[in-house]
Amino acid sequence: MDLKEVITALSETAGASGSENDAAGLALSYLKKYCPDAAITDGCVIGNFGTHRDGLPLLVLDAHIDQVGFIVTAVTDDGFIKISNLGGIDRRLLPAQPVCVHGKRNIKGVICTLPPHLTGGESGVLAMEDAAVDTGLTADELRETVSPGDSITFDVKCRQLAGSRITGGAMDDRSGVAAILYALELLGDAPLKYNVTAVFSTQEELGKRGAKISAFRIDPDIALAVDVSFAYSNGENPEKCGYLGKGPMIGISPSLSREISDSLFDTAKNNSIPYQTEVMNGLTSTNADRYSVNRCGAKTCTVSIPLRNMHTPVEVIDIKDVELTGELIAAFIREV
Repeated sequence: MDLKEVITALSETAGASGSENDAAGLALSYLKKYCPDAAITDGCVIGNFGTHRDGLPLLVLDAHIDQVGFIVTAVTDDGFIKISNLGGIDRRLLPAQPVCVHGKRNIKGVICTLPPHLTGGESGVLAMEDAAVDTGLTADELRETVSPGDSITFDVKCRQLAGSRITGGAMDDRSGVAAILYALELLGDAPLKYNVTAVFSTQEELGKRGAKISAFRIDPDIALAVDVSFAYSNGENPEKCGYLGKGPMIGISPSLSREISDSLFDTAKNNSIPYQTEVMNGLTSTNADRYSVNRCGAKTCTVSIPLRNMHTPVEVIDIKDVELTGELIAAFIREV
């Protein structure tokens, strides 16, 4: 399995929250290799790995397939597209960003900005209600193709950085999807201590909505939410961050199962897999929050991939961390 190729393909496929069809379709095509019964159910990609055996606990591996983006709110008479955000967008980076409008056909555009010499040298953070997309088309031309409710994503391709690091958009959480696929690749037909179901869930950026539906439908005993978390960058508090290239971040939180956290720590140590600890003092802001309180609850933990520049077009990961995350998950599931 070429992890870089899979991550790149997933990252470059559009799938803003609520409009995940293309990204979900690509993820489904990958998952069917390991879960022949995989299908898109309630918008989420769900597949059962191997033959489920009576008496084994049911484990869900969840990563969200959606990405942050924008939604079209109107087309103005002077030919601009008004937008609002889908998920948490850092408005400081909006001016002059290239985007792709997903209407009846894809249209390239840029988010409008005024140069400093037209603003008297003053600058500030662009308010979302003031943001608009310029495509070069007239209002009449736009209205033939673009409608309110259409999604917009950053128009960005993945690029190789030094070593095994890459940058691009939607690494949150397509890298988590890739880690789960890699874990299933490693497991092959090995005996397992759990029945395993993979879920690539929708609308995580809008309140973990897809995971809530999937958790209720599947009702797992154990859940691992495979997501991204903050990697140390310039000037951040190292106590609140992981580090690129040092392995997956295993979550500890009062809202998570300490039993599963400790089992993951033991698995990493017993298999010489580098790992990091992520301590949270409450909810995790991941899909783990949905699984842990589903029906009668599930023993839940987070396994996170360190990532820089979250929710931007230049998210940075280390492919080695994705590989190590897959190795940890596979070792945790494999029957020793």
